Amino acid sequence: MVLHTDVNARVPGVKEMLSRLIALPSVSSASAHWDQSNEAVVRTLGEWLEALGFMVEILEVPGVIGKYNLVATLGRGPGGLVLAGHTDTVPYDAKRWQTDPFVLTEKDNRWYGLGTCDMKGFFPLAIEAARAFVDAPLNQPLIILATADEESSMSGARALAEAGKPAARYAVIGEPTGLRPVRMHKGIMMERLVLEGLAGHSSNPALGRNALEGMHEAMSELMALRGQWQQQYRNPAFQVEVPTLNLGCIHGGDNPNRICGRCELHFDLRPLPGMDMATLRGEILDKVQPVAERRGLELGFEPLFEGVPPFETPEEATLVKACEQLTGHTAHAVAFATEAPWLQQIGMETLVMGPGSIDQAHQPDEYLELSQLQPAIEILQGLIRKFCTG
Repeated sequence: MVLHTDVNARVPGVKEMLSRLIALPSVSSASAHWDQSNEAVVRTLGEWLEALGFMVEILEVPGVIGKYNLVATLGRGPGGLVLAGHTDTVPYDAKRWQTDPFVLTEKDNRWYGLGTCDMKGFFPLAIEAARAFVDAPLNQPLIILATADEESSMSGARALAEAGKPAARYAVIGEPTGLRPVRMHKGIMMERLVLEGLAGHSSNPALGRNALEGMHEAMSELMALRGQWQQQYRNPAFQVEVPTLNLGCIHGGDNPNRICGRCELHFDLRPLPGMDMATLRGEILDKVQPVAERRGLELGFEPLFEGVPPFETPEEATLVKACEQLTGHTAHAVAFATEAPWLQQIGMETLVMGPGSIDQAHQPDEYLELSQLQPAIEILQGLIRKFCTG
C-alpha cells in the first residue's frame, strides 16, 4: 500500500504529465536553426515509467547528436503490445499563438500547447492506461515506445527498424485520428531533379545548351508519367483515390538574355499502398534521362529526404478488428504519413489511432479536446487487456 502511494506521488496525473512534457521544447527540423534535442522529454518519460515498474531503455539514435528513442517494457513474453508515439514537435511562430506554446493552457474544454495534439498528449494517456495494469499479471509484455525526429527525418523510427526493436506482435501509433483506427496511408517522396547545360548569349542558341528548355521537356514527361500511374493505381479508400505528383518549385537561369545553364526542380510524389518507391524512382529516371542525353545536358536526380513508404494493414487483421470493436468505427485511410512502415518492418501488425484531430496539428493554438481524454484511456486499456492479459 505504501509502495502504491509512492508510485502515484512519483507519477503525476494526466494534466501534470502533459504540462511538464509541453514545457520541454523538442522541435525537430531539417533546419539547424530550429532543430533541438528530445533528450529531456525522453528522460522525463523514462522516470515516470521506471516508477511504474517498466524496464526502460534509452537508445541514442546513431549518427544524430542529441536524439534518443525510449523503449519501456512491462512484463515478459514473445508477443505483446506497443503503444508508440513521437516526442518531437514541428517549429512554431509564437507571435501567431494566443497562448504560450510551452505552457499547457485550459480553456473552452480544450488543452492548448505545442504538441498537445501532435503528439505529446498521447504519452500521459498511455501511461495512465498502463497504470491500471502495473500490479496485474501480464501474459504478454506492454511496451511504450517514444521516438525522435518523426517531424523531420524519421531517423528515430529508422534506427529502431535497423536494430529490430522493439520485439512485439502488435503496435498502435497514437497519432491524432479522433480515436478512429487508421489502417492505410500514402507514402511521401520529395525529389530533386537537376539539369546542367551551358550558358551563352541568347542571340545564338548554338552558343549554349538550355537547361530550362530541357526541364520543360522533362516536366512534360513527369506529367505524362503521373497520368499513367493514375490510370494504373487507384484506391477508393482514400479521399484522393490516385497517387499524386506535385511540381513544387523550380529555379533556373539568371537573366532573360542568357541561355539557361542550370535548372533545378523539386517535386512531391504521394504513392498508394502497393507502389514501391525504388521502382517509382527508376521509372522517373527512365523518362528524364533520355531528355538529358538528347539535349547534351548533365542530369542529377536524388531524394530530398529518404521518404516514407506507403502503409497498409489488411482489414481482416486481428488488431484492426480489435480497434474497430473498441471504438465503434471502421478502420479507414488517411493522406498523412506516420512511422507505421518501420514498425511493420520490425514485424508488428500496426495501426494508427490516437486522440485529437490532424486538423489541429502543425497549427498555431494547437489543442486537444478534453472530451477525448477518458475515451482514449478506456480504448487503450481495452487493447492492453486483450493483447497483454488475455
